[in-house]
Amino acid sequence: MKIIISGGGTGGHIFPAISIANAVRKSIPDADILFVGAQGKMEMEKVPDAGYEIVGLPVAGFHRQLNLRNIGRNLLFPFKLINSLYKAAAIVRRFKPDVAVGVGGYASGPVVYLAAKKGVPCLVQEQNSFPGITNRILAQRVSKICVAYPNMERFFPKEKILLTGNPVRQTLVSNVTREEAAAKFGLDPNRPVILVIGGSLGARSINNGIRHSLTDLTGGTQLLWQTGAFYYEAIKASLVHESHPDVKAMAFIREMDMAYAVADVVVSRAGASSISELALLGKPAILVPSPNVSEDHQTKNALALQNQGAAIMIPDTKTDTLIKVAQEALADAKRLSALGDNITTFARPNAADDIAREVIALANRK
Repeated sequence: MKIIISGGGTGGHIFPAISIANAVRKSIPDADILFVGAQGKMEMEKVPDAGYEIVGLPVAGFHRQLNLRNIGRNLLFPFKLINSLYKAAAIVRRFKPDVAVGVGGYASGPVVYLAAKKGVPCLVQEQNSFPGITNRILAQRVSKICVAYPNMERFFPKEKILLTGNPVRQTLVSNVTREEAAAKFGLDPNRPVILVIGGSLGARSINNGIRHSLTDLTGGTQLLWQTGAFYYEAIKASLVHESHPDVKAMAFIREMDMAYAVADVVVSRAGASSISELALLGKPAILVPSPNVSEDHQTKNALALQNQGAAIMIPDTKTDTLIKVAQEALADAKRLSALGDNITTFARPNAADDIAREVIALANRK
């Protein structure tokens, strides 16, 4: 069985794609799986690390914020798109897939479009409550659309929709104890912990808000802070200068199962994968939607949870209140418990297996 999985750009696209591939391999160990990503994006590193082959396309997105730099990039957009379509056609022709899967991101468009045009059964996975333009365009050409939120008939043909949820990294589900996790990060297991994760690359506004409100960290509360590599050195220097012994800052946290295990409340962006992980683990969350995403979809994700009492949403312009809001949540045990319970209603732990089953069924149909 030959399967192409295309897309990427962020961890929110890449980790679900890898989870789907792993689930396919669990059922069909000798499945031949080829990933197609965007050159220079993080999938070109993360996918080989997971043990899969990947080919890169020169495709890039269209930048909506107009400045001199982006205008220059946008002028190159049609040329990169045409080049990517030619390369995608060659990949599909050479690999001869039985099924093609798109997970969103720049590279999924050319590959799924060309595969569908050649009669290959296709499936797309939409992680967000408001779909990206690529998946909306592809919806008319694919056989199945796997979604994570209800009421997606507004965007996609109803007969193609499957409510599967988002695949998450199964390595997050472990038997690690709070004591073991606390020891890993040099924290006290008997004191509350706020975990701050701004995404795999970090988040400037969250980092600035946390950095300038550390005096709000009171009552023995500890802060475990993933800053992102770009921001780490400056934050580390300021922590040393100002002396904050209860703050543990790291450029990147690889042991996320341990980070979640020790966290009493999590401050996070509202990307689909982050929300799915929080839901799977039942973690009380304060969500800060990124304003720099297409169609403001993170705000829509966060509102879907906040409206069900499953998370607290803080605007990106109010990040200086994050520690204060987190402290208030920690002080209200009843509310904290309700947040953790309510977010689990959004969890779909079998998402990867359910999607893999549909992928295999489409391949067998061909």
